[in-house]
Amino acid sequence: MVEIRLTAEEMRYIALLQDLTGAIARDCIVDNDNNKIIFVVRPGDAGRAIGRRGSNVARLRRVLGKDIEVIEYANDLESMVKNIFTPARILGIRLVERNGRKILYVTVDPNDKGKAIGRGGRKVATARILLKRYFDIDDIKIR
Repeated sequence: MVEIRLTAEEMRYIALLQDLTGAIARDCIVDNDNNKIIFVVRPGDAGRAIGRRGSNVARLRRVLGKDIEVIEYANDLESMVKNIFTPARILGIRLVERNGRKILYVTVDPNDKGKAIGRGGRKVATARILLKRYFDIDDIKIR
């Protein structure tokens, strides 16, 4: 289990998410480069955090003035990758170590490649942050 240190700002965001939605967040990452806040919620809480038709995410976006992303936590790498890249269909993952760097190759359904990468590479950027934080993976390649 990775030890995560949260800033006071991240703890305030987690409290806000929990107050507004009732979902329990395990982690919060403020991605200032992409003007985004990533919430990692406990398994089974993603739907509650997102809300009916995304209503909770929309409300948080208005209150905080940042894009909001909700990812469901998973203990194992494969499940976490699937959660990050939802709704893209993941066909397989392969972890390769080269020169002391861990590179994760994610094979997606060819029809879902755009969904997996995300507009402007946003999904991949989120995946890089989360997989580095939880599994110490240095890079991700989508195939």
